Amino acid sequence: MRRIPRYFQMIAGRYLRRLLRKRLSGHQLQAAVETALATLPIQEKLLVREGALRSELLNRQLAWAMAFVAGAVNAGGFLAVSHYTSHVTGVVSSMADELADGDLATALAALAMMLSFLAGAFVCTTLISFGQRRRMRSRYALTLVFEAVLMMVFGFMGNRLQQEIRFTLPSTVMLLCFIMGMHNTVTSIISGAAVRTTHLTGTVTDIGIELSRLAYVNVHHRHGRERIVANRQKLTLLLLILASFMAGGVTGALGFRHIGFKVTVPLAGFLWFLAARPLLLEVRLLLHRLRRQWDPDRPASP
Repeated sequence: MRRIPRYFQMIAGRYLRRLLRKRLSGHQLQAAVETALATLPIQEKLLVREGALRSELLNRQLAWAMAFVAGAVNAGGFLAVSHYTSHVTGVVSSMADELADGDLATALAALAMMLSFLAGAFVCTTLISFGQRRRMRSRYALTLVFEAVLMMVFGFMGNRLQQEIRFTLPSTVMLLCFIMGMHNTVTSIISGAAVRTTHLTGTVTDIGIELSRLAYVNVHHRHGRERIVANRQKLTLLLLILASFMAGGVTGALGFRHIGFKVTVPLAGFLWFLAARPLLLEVRLLLHRLRRQWDPDRPASP
């Protein structure tokens, strides 16, 4: 809780106290406020800690935030460009079908979508590797900023980009595939592949596995044999991803239907919001290093 900005605590705390004052006791109210604040993706280390250093709380915050954006872009983008841009399995299957039917142009369009997603993952990983070599704590945040910029380009230039290019594929489709490739790569690398947000095939499969283990009744205890036990933390994370992706999909679909391409602008703003604290941390560290270089005799800050 110490890492949550005071103004967020103040705003959320006042709102929840006013809402729940007559229903909860003081201790229950404090616990409800802390729980609500813990779900917000505003932790300073959200886009800094990676792999085994991440807590379940950080992964949950990252999961619902990124899954919501992925669902909004994927489902809403379908209404805008008539293609699901994160479903690479379906794209490859479509390419195989079109090749079998002899429709080379459509098969090449599917190939372009797959390569765009691949290019997004390639560029994202390159940016992260560049930042890692230079020990930049904001390397994941910078990739989200780049993704947000591409979303704003899509939002403001969507109508112009709808012009057909070779293989009858609009450049908007390739741009969204590229963005989704970046989006999935960020969450995969920083979480150590524990969180994937742009597609749900593996997520739903894992939910089925954990639900089966949860429902399994260990009737007979046999010596030397392990009990069948579900990973409840993993199941919670997976259900959160599924629910957030669905909520984002509904939001994105309604937004594209009533607002159009510019609905991606608030989504880009949300990515900026996620990246803001790591970027500010990087700026503070940079200023500290510069002060040390300009004034070597200055004592280090505690």
